[in-house]
This record gives sequence, structure tokens and C-alpha cells, in this order.
Amino acid sequence: MEFKPHPYQEYAIRRIVEDTHVGLFLDMGLGKSVITMTAIDELIYDRLAVSRVLVIAPKKVAEATWQTEAAKWDHLHRLRISTALGTEPQRARAIDAPADITVINRENVVWLVENWGACWPFDMVVVDESSSFKSSAAKRFRALKRMLPRIFRMVILTGTPAPNGIEDLWAQIYLLDRGERLGRYITHYRARYFDHNPWRHEYTPKPGAFEAVQAKIRDICVSMSAADYLQLPPLVTHDVPVELGAVARKAYQQMEREMVLSLGDDEEISATTAAALTGKLLQLCGGCVYDETGAAHRVHDAKLEALQELLEAIRAPVLLFYGYRHELDGLRATCRGKRFRVLESAEDADAWNHGEVDVLLAHPASCAYGLNLQQGGCDVIWYTLTWSLELYQQANARLHRQGQERPVVVHRLLVRGGVDEDVAKALEGKAGTQEVLVEALRARIERVVRE
Repeated sequence: MEFKPHPYQEYAIRRIVEDTHVGLFLDMGLGKSVITMTAIDELIYDRLAVSRVLVIAPKKVAEATWQTEAAKWDHLHRLRISTALGTEPQRARAIDAPADITVINRENVVWLVENWGACWPFDMVVVDESSSFKSSAAKRFRALKRMLPRIFRMVILTGTPAPNGIEDLWAQIYLLDRGERLGRYITHYRARYFDHNPWRHEYTPKPGAFEAVQAKIRDICVSMSAADYLQLPPLVTHDVPVELGAVARKAYQQMEREMVLSLGDDEEISATTAAALTGKLLQLCGGCVYDETGAAHRVHDAKLEALQELLEAIRAPVLLFYGYRHELDGLRATCRGKRFRVLESAEDADAWNHGEVDVLLAHPASCAYGLNLQQGGCDVIWYTLTWSLELYQQANARLHRQGQERPVVVHRLLVRGGVDEDVAKALEGKAGTQEVLVEALRARIERVVRE
């Protein structure tokens, strides 16, 4: 296929070619992969400025996205791509293979640095979905940080650079400039731009901090929104209320009351506590709940019955997101008689895009980045919502992206009066995941105590 870049794509390509370090904060669907590979092709074959490129990506993206994009476009036919996945010997062979681009999943960055750090072979590194490197304490960030003196070109790619606020930016920008703009240490960054609450271990941006940080990184980052450059079809949200039967409602209310009231008079609710409690309630909304041994116990089928009715009404290919492993058994049974797959490989994605799948079951964390699924359908169903606004937006963007020709409808199954509704409400805001978890739990405690 012939690549005819949009003006914004031409600009982004020029920035990668001309600037040795650049962050492309491009919205979902703007073509980050083809932009980056077009620039890499020019740097390697036309300018002789780069010899080998390492691409660090989420596992599902590393498996197929970059390889598929390279094969898709005529002008990228000469790029040789090696995929460093699988067992350790397989990864080692891929690293040693003659290739222009070596793709590795982010979980193996530490392994790569430990084994090849002394003879680092890559003069250019691309971090795909760099928000996964937002934690300065993470091993993957620290490992890559050690290699920065050996890396002469660095590109970071993401559509959500600060999913939980501007605190997430420090580590990502450090990969580009080693602390030149936002400070050499995260502690200095926090001290300059945040107020600290020692009792809750929280950092709140100071007035004007966002604008100040934005001004600091403007010269090294390119930020673009899909709404400014693409005419995408509408994205419609359709909430499907799910009524629990009397027995299931009683079980839900009893668990909610017992778990909420077990917090006692503890006024300090941590994000960990909130996540544990709301996680249990989300499981129960889906029909099952885990016990202490990890076994799942079915309590009701209300949401499965609502899903079955919804699938009958849609009568079109559906991308179905689940939240917990135990939900898969019930979902498989509900999809019996339909052509369904669990998204686990590039072959599953290809089958979906070729119209061979009626229901594609996927966990949002496993397919939220990079996969192009817009050819297979235009309906999304959320069986269990995620608290993460970043995952939610990225997952929906598998269908609502460039190349989609029909309106995309996001159907959300929500138990009335359940924690499902708290999650849906939280996704409408812009607060960080931990903040909305804690606030939702506090509101739930107040309600239960009143009752």
C-alpha cells in the first residue's frame, strides 16, 4: 500500500529525523508506528545516521503491530525486523540477528540490559507507549536509564503521557534529556511543582504547575489530538442497566455492608484498601467472587443474561472486554453457537479483522495499545469496566481510530446501584485512578452507614 502522509505526519517524521531526542504525544489513531518507521527508514538507508534500532513495546504490540505495519506499506519493504520474544534462547537469537529494528516487550528490558549492557548494540531506541515508563522506581526505567549514555537517538511515543497527572511526566522526559528540563531527580521535580501531604503521601500540583511543565518540555515534545487532524465517526456510549434478582441483590448488599463496615472508624483509606474492596464488589457485579484460596464462586447470572440479550440485539461483530479471569467461563458459555475467540495472539486479531469472528473476548490491559481492530467491527461491550481512564480510552480506540468508517458504539453493562455505576461516573472525570477509588469508597461508606 502506498503511504501518503498527512501534513501532521510529515511534520512528525521531520522531527524524528532532525531531532535526536523527541517525544511524540500523538493521540490514538494518528499513526505513530508508520510515522516512526518512515523516519527510521530514512535515518538508516538515506542518511546513514543510525545502524540499529530497539523498539520497546507492550507485549501484544511487540508480537505483531510493528511487523504488520512494516509489511503494510510499500515504502517500508526494506526494513528488517526481528522480534525478541519467547524463551531466553529465542530472545538471544533475535537480538543477535541482523536486523534494522529489534522489537522487545517492556518486561524484558531488564534482561536485555543485564545481558547486553556492556556491548549495547542499539544507537537508537523507541519506547512505544512510554507511559509504562512513568515510574522512576520501576526496574525497567532504571535499567534503561543506565544505557542512556550509549543511546544517541531516543523517541518516546504515547497518546496518554500523563494518565494520572503531571507527576507521570518526569521519568518519561528524563529518558529524553537526562533531567535537563524537569530536574535530575524526581524529588527535585516534586519539590518544585507539587505540594506534599505527608499524612496521605500525596503530591498535588501547585497552581500553574501544568502550564510551567508544559512550557519546559514544549521544545522536545510534539503533542497532537486526533480531533484536530482526523474526521473520525462518532463515538457513542450506550449504558445497559442490569437489575439483580432479589437473592443476588441481597447477597451483594450483604457483602458490601460487611466489607465496608469492617473498615471501622479508620478515616485514612488507602488506595490499596479502596482497590481491594471495590475489586470484590466489581467481581460480584459480574456474577462471581473469589475466596481466600483464589477459587471463584458464582452468585448470579444477571449480567450474563443481559449480555446474551445485548448480543442478540446487536447481531454484529463485537469486541467484548472482561475484567477478571473467572468471567471467561461464563462468557464462553454465553457465546456458545457464535464464532468467538479470546484475543491471545496476532492470529486472533487477524481473524477478527477478516470477519471470521463474531465475538472477540479481550482483557483491556492485553490489547489496549497499538492493535488495529477497526476493520472487524464497530461495537464494543464492557462486561466489567476498568477504573483506569487510560486503559478505557485506549481499549475503545482499538475500534475508534483512523480507518473506521462507521460510528462506534460502546455498550457498558452496569448493575443498578452497584459499584459499576461508580466506575462509569469516575471515567467521565479526569482525576487519577487512586483518587477516584478512594473518593468512591468514601461515598459508599457514607451511604451504607446511613442505611
